[in-house]
Amino acid sequence: MLVINDIAKSYKKSLILKGVSREIGQGVTLITGPSGVGKSTLLRICASVEAPTAGQVLWNDKPIQKHKREYRSVLGYAPQQVDFPDDITANEFMMHIGALKQLSIAQVTEQTQTLFSQLGLERDGDKKLISYSGGMKRRLGIAQAFLGNPQCVILDEPTAELDPVTAERVHALIFNHAQHAVVLMTTHLMESMSNHQFSSFALSSADLSISEQ
Repeated sequence: MLVINDIAKSYKKSLILKGVSREIGQGVTLITGPSGVGKSTLLRICASVEAPTAGQVLWNDKPIQKHKREYRSVLGYAPQQVDFPDDITANEFMMHIGALKQLSIAQVTEQTQTLFSQLGLERDGDKKLISYSGGMKRRLGIAQAFLGNPQCVILDEPTAELDPVTAERVHALIFNHAQHAVVLMTTHLMESMSNHQFSSFALSSADLSISEQ
């Protein structure tokens, strides 16, 4: 379980988050709210990329900032923007991520083939990333997040730049994985998730209101 415990975050004199608390169990949990209320900031904190100004995030009762290595070994994270290297192929990129996750070459090869097939990249693994479109890079970012069968997955706008058919393929992957994992995400395509079951909570400027769906 991922527990967000009274999180606050400020940059200089700007308060971005205040008093955010939530227990997030197995399944998909969606963070909603208008632009600029700190959704991406909260995801970065939950991914241990940023430290909160106050409060803490716990994974299985352990503070993630104090147990980063252990937490990241079970984490998959896809931010909105990824700086992909231009001069390697998608398969080589997945091998690099797999090495960071301490997977064997055989494991990376098998899982990459499965993920690329699910995401429509099965014919593009040997292409250099400089040739990838924005939508292809988005799908590659999602694929690397699911490499290693992570117990906790954090996704920031995973279907941005994707057409509705491809977005549904991404959602199928997400919700299938969420049957045995914690998935925390944001999306601007709420209507495309209407056929799936998920929980949600809404962020406002300085508080947190919760709604279930």
